[in-house]
Amino acid sequence: MRNPLNKTVVEIEPSGIRKFFDIVSEMKDAISLGVGEPDFDTPWRVRDEAIYSLEQGRTFYTSNAGLKELKEEIANFLDRRYDLKYNPYEEMLITVGGSEAIDIALRAMLDPGDEVLIPQPSYVSYVPCAILANGTPVIIELKEENDFRLTAEELENAITDKTKVLVLPFPNNPTGAILERKDLEQIAKVVEKHDLFVLSDEIYSELTYLEKHVSIVNIPGMRERTVLINGFSKSHAMTGWRLGYACAPKEIIEQMLKIHQFAIMCAPTTSQYAAVTAIRDCDKEVADMREEYNARRRYLLHRFEEMGLKCFEPFGAFYMFPSIKEFNMTSDEFATRLLKSKKVAVVPGNAFGACGEGFLRISYAYSLSNLKKALDRIEEFVNELREEQHVS
Repeated sequence: MRNPLNKTVVEIEPSGIRKFFDIVSEMKDAISLGVGEPDFDTPWRVRDEAIYSLEQGRTFYTSNAGLKELKEEIANFLDRRYDLKYNPYEEMLITVGGSEAIDIALRAMLDPGDEVLIPQPSYVSYVPCAILANGTPVIIELKEENDFRLTAEELENAITDKTKVLVLPFPNNPTGAILERKDLEQIAKVVEKHDLFVLSDEIYSELTYLEKHVSIVNIPGMRERTVLINGFSKSHAMTGWRLGYACAPKEIIEQMLKIHQFAIMCAPTTSQYAAVTAIRDCDKEVADMREEYNARRRYLLHRFEEMGLKCFEPFGAFYMFPSIKEFNMTSDEFATRLLKSKKVAVVPGNAFGACGEGFLRISYAYSLSNLKKALDRIEEFVNELREEQHVS
């Protein structure tokens, strides 16, 4: 019998994140600091609206592009929060999470052989999505000494005559790095010079701690070159509701919508009605969550400093990316030993690209009490490793 499988799909490696959590799920008293999921409940008024929509029998398809009221509220939100102006009827599409938006944006924009620049460490889906869209991923390795920010020089050096799209994954998963306006202005100059397009994944835009998030769309000349991707999972603790959105020039949205129509039909109706309330009425709940995350962020920075574990200060998302290079073992080895000896699960940095080797991703989307227990165990482990090195 002939091979039933697609060679391209077979050759894509599965996510490097999952295996540790398969072990954790069966390990008594284990603490996981690995999953990028808020530990907060979805705000009650959002859940209440979902219940009401079901009681009213709103279980039908919405339009393919999404519920009219939701798109209007997203447009209002983007305007009041980030000074971004989009036509909700022609330049916006509601998707099944930000992940679908990434997938269909690349499929709508890439021809075979087009190169996609992907700064790493970064979210695990960008490379597979580029490959599945017949593009060629080209990695830009971000550097710790630059606080894992993309520089214009690094971008310039990676561009060839085949480059078409730059993925801009900031605020960043897994590092927590951000880009400020001055960074974006320099990147925009290179993008315009080489006539590139930008896929700006801003799913953590509401989780920045020292200053307000700035989108590359705010930079003159970038709006017509950018697909902006965002959603409700991180900002509103709505991961399981599977709801995101993309904003882009009309000609790009039209082609993304075509793929969405054939593959999905529409995003979940109940989630869309609930999201209207989330984005219109829940600014306070989002601010409260952000404040709590910031307290956890400061706590982890303090603990890492106390235990002498090198970690740059992240200003976005809800991750730390400490270095474990001093221990002369791979990230995978460190994470495996930590899990087996102290029952704490973290994600090896190389799960987010080869240049993440020597680092760990630690999520602080967990209660402070759990973080304290886990950090106590990590400190014990680090001290034991240093004692081993000293003895040897």
